[in-house]
Amino acid sequence: MSLAQRWLKAAYGSSPWLAPLYPLGSLYRYLMVRREASYHNEHKDGGQKDSGKRGGGKNKVWQAPVPVIVVGNITLGGTGKSPLVAWLARWLVSQGWSPGIVTRGYGGKAEHYPLLVTSETQPSHSGDEPLMLAQQTGLPVVADPQRARGGKALVEMGCDILLSDDGLQHLALGRDIELVVVDGERGLGNGRCLPAGPLRESPSRLERVDAVIVNGKLAHPLPIRTIPMQLAARRWRRLRDGQYRTLAPLPFSLPVHAVAGIGNPERFFNTLYSLGVTGDMHPLEDHQRFNADALEFGDQRPVVMTAKDAVKCQAIAPPDSWVLEVEAELPLQFEHWLAAKLSALSERGCTNG
Repeated sequence: MSLAQRWLKAAYGSSPWLAPLYPLGSLYRYLMVRREASYHNEHKDGGQKDSGKRGGGKNKVWQAPVPVIVVGNITLGGTGKSPLVAWLARWLVSQGWSPGIVTRGYGGKAEHYPLLVTSETQPSHSGDEPLMLAQQTGLPVVADPQRARGGKALVEMGCDILLSDDGLQHLALGRDIELVVVDGERGLGNGRCLPAGPLRESPSRLERVDAVIVNGKLAHPLPIRTIPMQLAARRWRRLRDGQYRTLAPLPFSLPVHAVAGIGNPERFFNTLYSLGVTGDMHPLEDHQRFNADALEFGDQRPVVMTAKDAVKCQAIAPPDSWVLEVEAELPLQFEHWLAAKLSALSERGCTNG
């Protein structure tokens, strides 16, 4: 187990060895409050946006001429943001919208930004999650460390609504709806900010977002209303040729080698167990950089991985490699709520129409 994995385990538990870092956590929390207050948000008509989500500071916020939905979290480690973004993208298309996705492109380095990500983009340029979203949705995806610049590019392409993946703390991009995803099993960990705990912001930030979505069963109660979300396994995909197979019977022999370079590998492994998949589970670093040696285990067992890892392993994975495709599931009440929110934005002139 790496130092980063040990730290995450401690931050989501009750380990006392983080106690010396508590003062630093308090300082980080204070600095994040000051940072948020330094951004100045404006209405599209030039007036102050009365959302309670920004201060009146010196840093300007670009407010897009179209609605912006931010999906993020306040904790480190995987919570299920990208599956929610993919669900939102599909739902918006079904409602007649033309969405675009803007993301930082963590783990990638392009020669220029904004970078339009297609299914053929190299993951070393885009990062793994942007490429995965482009492949899953078929929609315009732009990677750019400057989210506002990436958002402008999507608007110029004709997108009439923007989805910002992991954009809660990127305050230069204005937003109309904020959705925060919380891992149901791990919750907010020890409740402390970095580096004393897993929080990027104070827990009170949850009181000011539009909706808190809990991925999986809620093991640690939150003092606010939440919306349930489940990640449901849909099918297997053979990485070599992209052929799909049903979940059962398993299209490969057991035991397997399962690899997961995501924020919470155990969630993936538990899903595999629930499907009857057994073998050796290999937790890797989030956004793991793969080479052929990383997938060589000295035997002929099948290799099973996540969709996020698969975009980096297409050319190097063994022939008998399989991807588990999962999709988010949300209650009908959430769809009704979101439709009402977007309708209200349209009535206030937040769309191009």
